[in-house]
Amino acid sequence: MNTDVMNLSSAPHLRDRWTTPFIMRVVFLSLLPTTVVGIVVHGWHAAAIILLSIVSAVLSEAVFCKICRKPLTVWDGSAVITGLLLALSLSPSTPLYIPVIGSVFAIVVAKCFFGGLGKNFINPALAGRCFLLISFGRAMSTFAVDGVSSATPVAELAAGNAVDLTGMFLGTSNAVIGSSILALLVGGLVLWSMDIIHGQICFSVLGAFTVYLGLFGGQGFDPLYLAAHLCGGGVVMGAFFMATDYVTSPVSRLGQFIYGSVIGILGAMFRLHGSAADSFSYSIIIGNLLTPLIDTYIVQKPFAYRKNALRGLTADKRPLWQRIPKPVIALVVITILAGLALSGVYTVTKDTIDAQQEEARLASYKVVCSGAETFEAIPAAQEAIGQLAGGTYGSSFGRVTINEAYAGKTASGELAGYVLSVTSADGFDGNITLALGLTPEGAVTGISFTQLTETPGMGMRADEDSFKSQFTGKNAVLKLVKGDVSADNEIAAISGASITSGAVTNAVSAGIDFWQNIIREAK
Repeated sequence: MNTDVMNLSSAPHLRDRWTTPFIMRVVFLSLLPTTVVGIVVHGWHAAAIILLSIVSAVLSEAVFCKICRKPLTVWDGSAVITGLLLALSLSPSTPLYIPVIGSVFAIVVAKCFFGGLGKNFINPALAGRCFLLISFGRAMSTFAVDGVSSATPVAELAAGNAVDLTGMFLGTSNAVIGSSILALLVGGLVLWSMDIIHGQICFSVLGAFTVYLGLFGGQGFDPLYLAAHLCGGGVVMGAFFMATDYVTSPVSRLGQFIYGSVIGILGAMFRLHGSAADSFSYSIIIGNLLTPLIDTYIVQKPFAYRKNALRGLTADKRPLWQRIPKPVIALVVITILAGLALSGVYTVTKDTIDAQQEEARLASYKVVCSGAETFEAIPAAQEAIGQLAGGTYGSSFGRVTINEAYAGKTASGELAGYVLSVTSADGFDGNITLALGLTPEGAVTGISFTQLTETPGMGMRADEDSFKSQFTGKNAVLKLVKGDVSADNEIAAISGASITSGAVTNAVSAGIDFWQNIIREAK
């Protein structure tokens, strides 16, 4: 045998005609439309964010390769795409140091530390964005137009407010830089038509997201409602440009369909029930983490057969339960014991905790209804609250629930006023619960927070007297305004915390409306 003509190489032996640099160039070109729209709409600051993000990503990879004495890999174009995707997912008012930090983390930590392109277990751009959301929440949550901070369309949707659907579709609304759905669809469909991305992923993401919202969103399959959610929160960008990443998505078609469906369902669940309106990135990250499991159990038949495939990978013929590593068993035992210990502690301290919470609740009621010595249940209010069964009150106040309603009585038994406990689930960082005091005539005497975990320095300013005092004396449904107040029923929003301001205003408005339509009518 003439061994001089033999060519021995490692897998893969089947190669596509398209190289990695070529695919990255096509992806870059497909992202150009939304990039151009973002710069035109948001100005040169957005352009600076994009440039800094890309340059930081490329330099990070080059420096890492130099330090580790590895071949320079920046010419494959993947670092450029990572930087661009990260920049397009940021607010146009983001400080310029944010994209630099995010790109360095995405490239060095999420990509290079794991071996470079093809070996990262999560999408680097999304890893960088989630890192920024966790570490720089205040800077990442600031969306300002002409210097005025305001909520994103998704946050407005979560609060039950109307949104500009046309602006969201064209990319002119107050959202991230790469928010033009029209431009994203053009680029994404081009990639799909060239078979660079898999339709099983992007369309299953969009389909599962839509179906879940239609079933559990409370609006049915209302086209405008569904379209508004699809056009906001990075759903389209995630479906076409992030979830379809070759490295972090399954290989088989069935696996890709399951993967996309999981992302879509989780994204919709986070949108409807999560504390952060814009949390689609987390659903894709979770999908990335599930990819190895999906590829393990769903194997394409041309390369392997499902029957006995798992057991055939190893000579170990022991039952599965006997092959569980001992550290896993130890961790499970420790977790169970810790859980039992915590349960025991909770059982012992439950009565004390309940008593302290009851004291705190009564103290907050007396703050807003100072003349009351005791608080008595109102039959009509109790009946109405029972009928709500913890559900949303009304259709104009967002996700607001009425928890309790009492009549405050003086020591002589006279009516001192009313106290309501109201919760809004539309806070920026979770639920906001407040005690609302009303005079016998229904005017607000004050508010006192029993649950407020908003962002320090921004949302937590809602507990300042300068904001709370605006509600005193109000006796009609309120309206939140940005800037100066010009009417009796208007409340000035806290600068940089319009979501928190809106949640509190809606909670107070719901309490006033409940008094007018339930308590007053029953008197």
